[in-house]
Amino acid sequence: MARAVLYCSDVLAPRRVDEHFAAEARAVRERGGEVALIDHDALIGGDMEQAVARVPRGPAAAWYRGWMMPSDRYEALAEAVRLRGGSLVVAPGQYRSAHELPGWYGAFSGITPESVWLPSTPGRVPAQEDLAAAAGKLPGGPGIVKDYVKSRKHEWDEACFVPDLADTARLAQVVRRFMDLQGDDLAGGLVLRAYESFVAPRSTATEARVWWLDGEPRLVTAHPDSVSPHAPEPELGHVRAAVRRLGCRFVTTDLALRTDGVWRVVEVGDGQVSDVHQDVAETALAGLLVDEARGG
Repeated sequence: MARAVLYCSDVLAPRRVDEHFAAEARAVRERGGEVALIDHDALIGGDMEQAVARVPRGPAAAWYRGWMMPSDRYEALAEAVRLRGGSLVVAPGQYRSAHELPGWYGAFSGITPESVWLPSTPGRVPAQEDLAAAAGKLPGGPGIVKDYVKSRKHEWDEACFVPDLADTARLAQVVRRFMDLQGDDLAGGLVLRAYESFVAPRSTATEARVWWLDGEPRLVTAHPDSVSPHAPEPELGHVRAAVRRLGCRFVTTDLALRTDGVWRVVEVGDGQVSDVHQDVAETALAGLLVDEARGG
């Protein structure tokens, strides 16, 4: 049976795949896969009946490929698909583990920058003493502010980078700005990460995104934000062990080369909501999604 893939529909043309994923969806069809549509806006808004209205009924397991969603919305999607007789290939618990830093950090401890986190909600900025206590668990020096899923790296100086984590006033200032900019999109809570310095090569992308399926690296690409389409070639032995410890079916790991020559995992994600560099052929990822079904 061909594997089904659930793509987000176009907001202006709801019977079509969102333009961002359209070429990939065509490649899925060309490889014999089936494509169905999810109304992402309805899903985020909690109207699950509308969200899955175009998902065929019947006992089939499907991938989701589309925009990120909070873990509780993914759980609701899985339940809505179940009520139509189907299932998602990636279970809600696996999605949360790969999507949110507290879920994957333990498996990757030692090969990713040291991190601590404080659960929070939008608009609720942790007290300075709580920030100081959290920062005190990290090595001295600079750090990074983010939430469980995303950073504000494009607002580096005002909402991401802290020159000295011991400077609690500056740390609190960056945290407040970060949370103001995240607003209702804050995912899970606040994360503080130790800063590490990485190499910035000219001929290749600064980061490699590795796509893992059932614990094996199946595709290595440049990070989507990279100017260069040429992916570095990181050593993956230590990363393979961590991915297998995590135990999630479809995972991406972003790796960067530290200035001391050590490859470090800087981010982990669920492959269903991970973006692809624009120069990667649409058939590359389509092959993973469709051909996996033929192997069982």
